Amino acid sequence: MKAAILPAFGQPLEIHTKPDPPNRHRRSPRRSSRSPNLPLHQRSPKRCPQIPAPSPRNARLRRHRPCDRYRARRNDPAAWRLGILRPNRAQQRQPLQPGHRAAGWSARGPGGQKIQAYHRDGTFASRVRVPTENAIPIGEIEDAEAGHWCALAALLIPYGGLLAMEFRAGETLLVSGATGPLGGATVLLALAMGAREVIAVGRNEGKLAQLRERLGPRVVPVKLSGDSEKDIAAMKAAAAGGIDAVLDFLPPAASATVARSAIMAVRPYGRVVLMGGVGMLGGEELQLPYPWIMRNLITIKGQWMYEPSAVRTIVGMIRSGQLDISAFDVTEFSLENINEAVDHAAETGGPFKLTIARP
Repeated sequence: MKAAILPAFGQPLEIHTKPDPPNRHRRSPRRSSRSPNLPLHQRSPKRCPQIPAPSPRNARLRRHRPCDRYRARRNDPAAWRLGILRPNRAQQRQPLQPGHRAAGWSARGPGGQKIQAYHRDGTFASRVRVPTENAIPIGEIEDAEAGHWCALAALLIPYGGLLAMEFRAGETLLVSGATGPLGGATVLLALAMGAREVIAVGRNEGKLAQLRERLGPRVVPVKLSGDSEKDIAAMKAAAAGGIDAVLDFLPPAASATVARSAIMAVRPYGRVVLMGGVGMLGGEELQLPYPWIMRNLITIKGQWMYEPSAVRTIVGMIRSGQLDISAFDVTEFSLENINEAVDHAAETGGPFKLTIARP
């Protein structure tokens, strides 16, 4: 098989011919169909955190949730059929062993690093081996559609947040960090799920205007001023019937004050789900008033990724036409041009932009 090899952090990828991955217990060899490429996969250490991983020698660059076709079986579920398309989940759910989560990404703790040492290779390759429990069938699709189905990489994470807050049709959602890839996907999903309005909050007035232009008048943009009290008032004023729920996708570089302002805009009995990166690179901690949370019966919840059951229902939304993945702009590169794909993803990343590696 062909594979993109990362010889060292900060170095260009190299295309090598490698043996196909072996077929082992509860591991599923699959032919990679399309592989989405995140903007933060840029090779420069200044632009991308160095993910904890085994020595990069002979290690393929890790990347985000591909769509692959199942090629071989070993102790697998009887319902699986050769050739059917599946996305690759990025984690295993072990509530009492959180270090097992996000293998191939952060893989926290000794347990996660053991899994990462075994599954040391990413999936910029023509064949990939993944844990069976991480491969979830989505059914038959045409090969020409595979690129757009990679939008699942951007959609499933915010969908997990919307399910966690039990978001309902007719409610108003505020998206904090709406101009990023995950924030924009959240706006699209909330509208597909029947939101009355989506309050899209961010600093970039141009990108906020593009969201409304692309997705319609139910998107209500609010540009942040930097003054917390003014921003809270502006967010509340933008929602005709009050803000029922808040989903935060602010990046690590964002101030905790911005996250606090969005949370404080929610109505009494409102729900807040935190899925961003505030505080992960240091800086101020998120501080909220205890009396306000208690007296207004506010629910605040952290959500990491999504549950396996989310795949089946989001696929149903796509197949029914309720969720339109053609909203994503897809640019495909062959595996041989993987370095161009990495550069393109870094330069053009944003809402509804997909850069795809095609084996």
